[in-house]
Amino acid sequence: MSDDEFTLYDLKVEWMAGDKPCWCGAKQGDHFFLRGEHIEMPAGVKWSIYTMSILLPLLPAKQRMTDPNDWMTTDTDVACLDPNCGSRFRISRLGTQTFRHSETTAVKRDKDKA
Repeated sequence: MSDDEFTLYDLKVEWMAGDKPCWCGAKQGDHFFLRGEHIEMPAGVKWSIYTMSILLPLLPAKQRMTDPNDWMTTDTDVACLDPNCGSRFRISRLGTQTFRHSETTAVKRDKDKA
């Protein structure tokens, strides 16, 4: 790896049935992928903004390498915040991709500033 590169996990986020009804409209098999900074949804799949508000803060941390003892490494399931909903969402780490700092931001690193 060059000194400009960093690695992120690709993620799959999928809806999992719970012990109560789902109120956000999700159904078995609904999922999306996060590759780099881009969310990819299969055709016809819709996610509630309230569901996304639960998941989005976790995704950048799940994309990054973490210590094997960190809960972010081992815990994959997230519960819906609605107490009347039984939905769970599984965040799975897939393969990794390598990115370059210089291709992802206009901000220069301190060591690259002249």
